[in-house]
Amino acid sequence: MQDVTWQKSANPRKQKEKNGKESIKFILGGILLIGIVAYLIVSGTTSGARYFVTVDEVLNNPQYLGDSVRVSGAVIGESIEYDTENLIIEFDIVNIPQEFDNLAVALHDAVNSPDAPRMKVHIEGEVMPDLLQHEAQAILTGELREDGMFYASELLLKCPSRFEETGLEVESNPHGS
Repeated sequence: MQDVTWQKSANPRKQKEKNGKESIKFILGGILLIGIVAYLIVSGTTSGARYFVTVDEVLNNPQYLGDSVRVSGAVIGESIEYDTENLIIEFDIVNIPQEFDNLAVALHDAVNSPDAPRMKVHIEGEVMPDLLQHEAQAILTGELREDGMFYASELLLKCPSRFEETGLEVESNPHGS
């Protein structure tokens, strides 16, 4: 058989100091990790607080020109044009105030205001959605270009006036995303 011997550390004080330093490193690492997670939660919450910007903000702020942005506006029904051969939809949206008590009333007031800022929208490769109608709320993702047209890549529609009797609000997303 083999002889196995075990020796006790000559200096138990050094061993305790080593264990103490390791536990301090572990505690500091945990605090750092908690701080990083807290920062990510706070920054994610504040950056995601605004789902979209208004038509007025996009038109009057040059920082949005050429950048991808999500914008909301009320659809002007008489401006809707649909090219069935090329699947191109164009329409105008007007500014909706950021804060309102009733969406249906805000949409109605916006489309009937002659002073509300307007923006032309262009979407390619889309079938005409059923909810794209007068006074619908359009939430669009895309970019405003130099020609003044908003080129959308995604369209969400809300039409509360159609469902206000039941109190339901329906979203339509032809992209399925």
